[in-house]
Parts: sequence; structure tokens; C-alpha cells
Amino acid sequence: MNQRRQFLGAAAIGAVAAPTLALAQHAPKSVRGPVLLTVSGLIGAGNRGALDPKLDQLLAKQKVGFDKAHAFDFAAIAALPAVTIKPTLEYDSKPHTLKGPLLADVLKAAGVTLKDGMTVFVRAIDGYAAQITAADLRKYRPIIATHIDGQPLSLGGLGPLWAVYDADRFADVMAKPLPERFAWCPWAAYHVEVKAG
Repeated sequence: MNQRRQFLGAAAIGAVAAPTLALAQHAPKSVRGPVLLTVSGLIGAGNRGALDPKLDQLLAKQKVGFDKAHAFDFAAIAALPAVTIKPTLEYDSKPHTLKGPLLADVLKAAGVTLKDGMTVFVRAIDGYAAQITAADLRKYRPIIATHIDGQPLSLGGLGPLWAVYDADRFADVMAKPLPERFAWCPWAAYHVEVKAG
């Protein structure tokens, strides 16, 4: 009986560990934690290979494809210089303090040389994708928020990453109704694609 329990226990551990080991082998060498953000398109050398439709299920289901990409875990994103913004959010009509690196700095860390005419698509876990031009990136300075009011953004809430900007700082944006100010700010952002034109 005791040997059977040990065998079943070892089998259960193996069943849980096998997918984890497969994913760990698929992860880039420079990433130590779970990948939270993948940047593809017009990037530098990248730190991971092509999309694997079997292991990159969510990306594949959302019809994303790439030959190479740059993957960021939380530590890599948190290592970039952080910016703090205080926009009034559409969800509760209150100002909140959001912190994280500029999206432009994340792109730079992925080897992107931002040029006029480029377009950045930020995709959320639910498939929502927002298009941001290079000009708007420079003007509105969106961040990849990791924290809200001093607390990490949570999965199931607005995080763990949220592409957002300080809408209260721009007269053209403030002229819009509050729910319309954040149309290109997908919460639960997990993929960024950089394209020409």
C-alpha cells in the first residue's frame, strides 16, 4: 500500500512538472520568471525564437505570428526606469497613481528604433488590440503600468500589465467623455507588435 502511494505521488508530481519543464525549456535564457510581455515585429535580435503554435497557444489563437521576439518577465520590466502618472480612471472616476516604465523604453529595451510612420499594436489577454502611432507614443507617453496606488496590478483586475497614459494632462483628451479617454489603453496587456506604416 505504501509503495502504491509513493508511485501515485511521484506520478502526480511528474504530471504537474512535465508541462512546467517544457515551458521552462521554451522560455528565453535571459528570463527567470514567467513571461508577462512579448514584443515582436520590428525589434532587435530578440531573446526568443519563433512563435510555437503548440506552446504559445494564446498568441496562436489570436492569430499572432513572429520569427523572433523579445520576452520580458516582471523583473526585466521592473528594471527599466519607472514613471509615475496620476490619471482619473474611467472605472471609478477617481484619480489613481500608476507606475511603470514608458512603453517607448520597453520598446527600446527590445531593440526597437522608433521612427515616424511606425505603428505599435498593444494586445490584451482577451484579444482586444489597440493601435498607437509613433507620434502618439511620443506625445502621450504611455507607460506599461505594473502598480496602482502602490500595489502590484493583479491578473483578473487591470494587470499584471496595463498600457495606459496620463489622460488628465492633455486638453484634447480631456474634451472627451471619461469612458472614451482610454480606448487605446488595454489592461492585461501581454503582447506588443511593432510595424512599419
